[in-house]
Amino acid sequence: MVLGAFGLLMGGTLAFTGVRPFRFHIGTEGLTVRQPGLNRRVPWTEIDALILDQPLPTLAGNKAPSAVLLLVPASGSTVDRPLTHRSPVDDRPCFVLLELNDVREPSSEVAAALANYGGSRFTDFRQLTRQRFDSPDFTIGLRGYDPAQVNRLIKEGQEALASDVMLKRLGAKAEIERARKSLPAAMRGYDRMQVDAFLDELSGALARWDEEKRDAG
Repeated sequence: MVLGAFGLLMGGTLAFTGVRPFRFHIGTEGLTVRQPGLNRRVPWTEIDALILDQPLPTLAGNKAPSAVLLLVPASGSTVDRPLTHRSPVDDRPCFVLLELNDVREPSSEVAAALANYGGSRFTDFRQLTRQRFDSPDFTIGLRGYDPAQVNRLIKEGQEALASDVMLKRLGAKAEIERARKSLPAAMRGYDRMQVDAFLDELSGALARWDEEKRDAG
């Protein structure tokens, strides 16, 4: 197995097998996709950005949606696909190249290969989302939100965000939504607009779900 993996790396390509009839190759020359609507190699020069994202679950759904790989075409790209989505990184038009549910390998392996071959073109937005909530730095001002109460909410959200228990995440999200309606003020507290914006993002992140963790549970 080690020799086989070494051979793939030396050959400059990694192939990922799918649960449906398609194949997905990541290599030094670009991405090769074999699926309906796109059956060819897409050179790196035609790819401006690749984003691995985890869509928000819907209220009607009984399972978390699959993580998706979004592709932002470069200027002059010959990829003929409708740009039906927006990049969560910078809101540029893009399309779903594939759903990670369609690949047998763990999303961590796909992400590692994309980072290796795609370089700065690739962003794992799932990791970026988690890192963004590690250490908020709010401005202190008069009659802002009570720091102790805000810190408690954020700590609970951070712990839930790192958890592989969906109910814990949803519980933390519900607590944030409930508590923020009546956050007490302090003579010297956190800037209200900064805290509101941060809690909005944290609440949205808690609703996202890592499909790989769910499958392992």
